[in-house]
Amino acid sequence: MKWMRFRHNGREGFGCLQGEQVLVHEGDLFNAPRATGEQIAAAQVEPLMPCQPRTMVGLWNNFHALAQKNGWQPPAEPLYFLKAPGSWTAHGATISAPPAQVGRIAYEGELAVVIGRRAQRVSVEQAPAHIFGYTCANDVTAIELLNRDASFAQWTRAKGFDGFGAFGPVIETDFDPAAASLRTRVGGRERQNYALSDMIFNPAELVSRISQDMTLEAGDVILCGTSLGVLPMRAGSQVEIEIDGIGVLSNMYG
Repeated sequence: MKWMRFRHNGREGFGCLQGEQVLVHEGDLFNAPRATGEQIAAAQVEPLMPCQPRTMVGLWNNFHALAQKNGWQPPAEPLYFLKAPGSWTAHGATISAPPAQVGRIAYEGELAVVIGRRAQRVSVEQAPAHIFGYTCANDVTAIELLNRDASFAQWTRAKGFDGFGAFGPVIETDFDPAAASLRTRVGGRERQNYALSDMIFNPAELVSRISQDMTLEAGDVILCGTSLGVLPMRAGSQVEIEIDGIGVLSNMYG
């Protein structure tokens, strides 16, 4: 099932996307939501972020192909950072370019895991029961800023500008990451095309490992990292992240 949050005629709601219709629901998305019987044409709603996270975790060096190209050793444990809440944004929103002195800005097409119920020190075997579904994400990064100061890597700042954590448009609950690929297009030109099965730590391992450090709550999001093809974006570029079986996240940059 594909779940989405939306705005329609001044009100916010959520529902299940079926074809060209949104079947409106009420209650808690993560705890037995109830269908209201109302249907709205998908073309008539404004997509919102498909959930409202408390925490967004991002992975670094989580794909074998990218590690091999850059001469990195596969990490012994997930290497991660947190995205600032102000960076989260929805499908269709414009990602504003920071001031020119920040330097070049890159897209990173990624699979995102959405937590469905509290995960605290869960095992790998238990982890899938805590995953609600999956969505598309663009982990936008100020690549020159990240290591500008040799004494301190600026992960929070480089990853945390407004709009730098785009995700959506839907959460797909029936999805097998091992059988899907991700493609990133910039201005209609394909820049990334990689198999999600190439992850060093798969989603269940990520949920388990990260939950040893911090409690994950329903609605929290884990960005699984990116692979080959990351490049800077030009202002005015339309960036599309497409994942088989989920859909397309599209945002204008600049």
